[in-house]
Amino acid sequence: MTKTCDARIPILVLGLGNVLCGDDGAGVMAVHRLRSAYELPSPVRVVDGGTLGLDLLALVAAADRVILVDAVRGDDPPGTLVRLAGDEVAPAVYERLSSHQVGVADLLAGAALCERYPSEVVIVGVVPDAIELRLGCTPDVAAQLDALVERVVDELRRMGVEPRRRVAPHAARDDGARALGL
Repeated sequence: MTKTCDARIPILVLGLGNVLCGDDGAGVMAVHRLRSAYELPSPVRVVDGGTLGLDLLALVAAADRVILVDAVRGDDPPGTLVRLAGDEVAPAVYERLSSHQVGVADLLAGAALCERYPSEVVIVGVVPDAIELRLGCTPDVAAQLDALVERVVDELRRMGVEPRRRVAPHAARDDGARALGL
């Protein structure tokens, strides 16, 4: 085990997705908004996981609880918010997460193989409209990014953590440029 696995992370908020593929980047954009709008207590670690897949194994294996923030395929209209927990998580990572789904499935399976699967995994997401090459979300998904952030905040509160809204939020760009460091 690496040192990252030895240091426990009580709650990991992991934004997933590819900001170069439209709505697929919603999870990454949401965690950047979360960081800019809220001060989070020390038990919470927020990570832009992008499409790193198995490279995130040490982080997930070190976490007691994980909130995955991502685009989630579904039959509902684009922009619909989704929450999956418990027995819904495993099928969702194989069938409902967007283009990087296999990486997330492998990530969670790897944590289980290491006998370090988090005690709780929740997926908070939004139904995408378009996940083709484009920078920024479609209007239906972009309109729900703040609500997606609030769903993450609700999950944190449910887990016993109280995020504090910043008086003057940092600027968060919605087009994925900030996630790319531009």
